[in-house]
Amino acid sequence: MYDLIIIGSGPAGLSAAVYARRAGLSTLVLEKLPMGGGQVMNTYEVDNYLGLPGENGFDLGVRFEEHAKRLGAQFLQTRVTGVTDGAEKKTVRTESGDYEARAVILATGAVHRKLGVPGEEEFAGRGVSYCATCDGAFYKEKTVVVVGGGDVAAEDGIFLSRLCKKVYAVHRRDKFRAAKSLQDRLLACGNVEPVWNTVVREIRGDGKVTGVLVQDRDGRERLLEVDGVFVAVGIVPESEVFAGLVKRDENGYLIAGEDCVTSAPGIFATGDIRTKRMRQIVTAVADGANAVASVEEYLQRKAEIAD
Repeated sequence: MYDLIIIGSGPAGLSAAVYARRAGLSTLVLEKLPMGGGQVMNTYEVDNYLGLPGENGFDLGVRFEEHAKRLGAQFLQTRVTGVTDGAEKKTVRTESGDYEARAVILATGAVHRKLGVPGEEEFAGRGVSYCATCDGAFYKEKTVVVVGGGDVAAEDGIFLSRLCKKVYAVHRRDKFRAAKSLQDRLLACGNVEPVWNTVVREIRGDGKVTGVLVQDRDGRERLLEVDGVFVAVGIVPESEVFAGLVKRDENGYLIAGEDCVTSAPGIFATGDIRTKRMRQIVTAVADGANAVASVEEYLQRKAEIAD
């Protein structure tokens, strides 16, 4: 029986592990991937984390995990299949067996949203990518398109502009939603061409991507001849396995405030999986700290009741 099981090892989960161990809680971190760090591992450059401007995302994720391990948090690579909320304990079911804890923190994050257009699934891994920093090197001196208008899309466009001959930035509105500083940097790239008020209708190719059919708001279609498509149109919370365990909003995010308290006593939600205004590394790390504070309060109340 652990004091706390943390499901997921992105910045939120790893921050929670650090705070939990500093609080003296026996802590098990469950992660389905071989390495922790979450989405930050796929970020070429982190420029908005306090005190670490220009930090490589992969290196930052590794440091987060090493910090938690150094304090004695236990880690296990396995896939969680469900959680049972008992009166005195929580049981986390995994492909490696069942594990019990007095409290559970859900920190499974989110996955990339897809376009849902013809050719996307067919050419996944053969010209369609959801991670510019992972796959950008394959498109050196080639032409690519980035789809999206938020921070990630802008960051992807900036990164790819350093490698590619040309980058089309396709966005369905007439201006980006990204932070002003990112917009300025992206639009200053001489080989980036914004394609405003436009959506992707089809991804075409012959064994690999050769073009993208786009359509503007007036219905006019245009074929962009490209070698690769980088999709950055948002994320979807990894919360389906917790359906019925805690309350979710209409988009699937777990309903929890800044204290990370969910509708189920003793179960807490942190990071990208919970309802919140901003999904950034800094807010995920803060969630980890707040969640553990709530865990301690919960365990203290349980102990007082038992006495």
